[in-house]
Amino acid sequence: MENHSSNKIKFFKASAFALCFFISGFFVSKCYAQSDSRSKQELSSEYIRTFAQIFYTLQNRYVEEVDPEILYKGALKGMMDSLGDPYTVYLDVQDMRSLNDTTEGAFYGVGLSISKRNNSTPENPAYVDVVAPIQGTPGFKAGIQAGDKLIEINGEPTPEMSMETVLSKLRGPKGEGVEVTVLRGKSVTFKRTLIRDLIEVPTVEYGMIGDYGYMKLIQFTPETVLRVQDAIDSFVQKKYKGLIIDLRNNPGGLLDSAAKIADKFIDAGPIVSTKSRLPYESRSINASKETTMVKDIPIVVLINRGSASASEILSGALKDNHLAYLVGERTYGKGSVQQVMPLNHDDGVKITMARYYTPSDTNIDKIGIPPDKEVALSPQYTDEQTKALIKLSEEETIRKYVEAHPNMGENEIANYATVLQKDFDLDLRLLRRLIRIEVGRTKEPQLYDLDFDVQLNAALEILREGKFKKLVKSTKTLKELQEEAEAAEARSEKDSAKKQD
Repeated sequence: MENHSSNKIKFFKASAFALCFFISGFFVSKCYAQSDSRSKQELSSEYIRTFAQIFYTLQNRYVEEVDPEILYKGALKGMMDSLGDPYTVYLDVQDMRSLNDTTEGAFYGVGLSISKRNNSTPENPAYVDVVAPIQGTPGFKAGIQAGDKLIEINGEPTPEMSMETVLSKLRGPKGEGVEVTVLRGKSVTFKRTLIRDLIEVPTVEYGMIGDYGYMKLIQFTPETVLRVQDAIDSFVQKKYKGLIIDLRNNPGGLLDSAAKIADKFIDAGPIVSTKSRLPYESRSINASKETTMVKDIPIVVLINRGSASASEILSGALKDNHLAYLVGERTYGKGSVQQVMPLNHDDGVKITMARYYTPSDTNIDKIGIPPDKEVALSPQYTDEQTKALIKLSEEETIRKYVEAHPNMGENEIANYATVLQKDFDLDLRLLRRLIRIEVGRTKEPQLYDLDFDVQLNAALEILREGKFKKLVKSTKTLKELQEEAEAAEARSEKDSAKKQD
């Protein structure tokens, strides 16, 4: 009898709780149904209370014990993912550490700058996109290129991985191997084992090419501004007649760093502006005559699809001010600004706070910056040629030959390339480049390769022609180019509508 009464009491308690939960749920849903008449602040408070209620209910009543950290991380990730912005993400402890490593200048990893979409579908898998390899790193030496996709890491498919998981697999202890499966183009796949090494975040490399200064900006960090000034001082001392700024495969970095470098060339007007829905997040960075270091010097900027973010700020500012002529390929197209907010558990969130605009008031997000002169670095290879290139690398043919023939000079390199071409249907210029890279592994790496680099040669040709001022004045600003594109699209739609009628 006592047990029967006890069971009845338990039953009534459970029923009462269920009824209360139902009434609470009904009340909340009624509140949401009336949301049109309530302020966003009132709704936000209601959502937060409901979130807290569900959080504690799961922690206390879920069928198994739940770690509150799992609920916390899951909720934050869900909030970030719901925005559909690949640059607004939750950063766990490891992500924050990696970000700090990059900012401070060194970490252990494979040397690939990557991006990844949040949402993956069978029709459009969210593979890891290689924005650019960092020169001299394991990823660079393995031949991974901008535009490649990592479809597996250590045998695990990447589409369902979070960026946090991807980074945790690519970074780690020095000397350990990471196997990646790479998709190049639409159908060619191959594997590479990358041995983690110390990745020092590079900034600037520079030197003279005849009478012209050549400055390769690899990434925008706090140190980049100082290194650019070192390069300019060196060029001035050597009485340079023109300047080439190489932004190819530069994935970006700090906005302020790019703006300060642009300020060395622009003496008045806006360099970049940021626009947000919040007035205090919007600002304009303007040039100052006091900081201008380079005047009346022809400037050619090299860009490609690996040039992103801060690289686009610098190239866009120089283009819109008719100070530089752009050569190469269309840039990546990242026109948003993120801010990292540390949280209470050594984690954080990265949030898109604004979009940036070039001096002609143009946002290039998902569009990129077109070159004034388009020059492809290398021809488009067929699948068979790509497979031949992969086979050449996998069999380590060049490495074995170079090891057996130390101290190869340019004549030996050219002769061996001719021999290789009999077995591998590849461009001689590319084969010479691959041999030269292998020869350089045991020496100081070359700053540039005029035999291979057609884009750099095109830049030099522009400077040598002596018609730079006339040429750069004839270029259009990014605003003018976008207006032309929009007008052309409108005409096309109008013509299409006429044909249908």
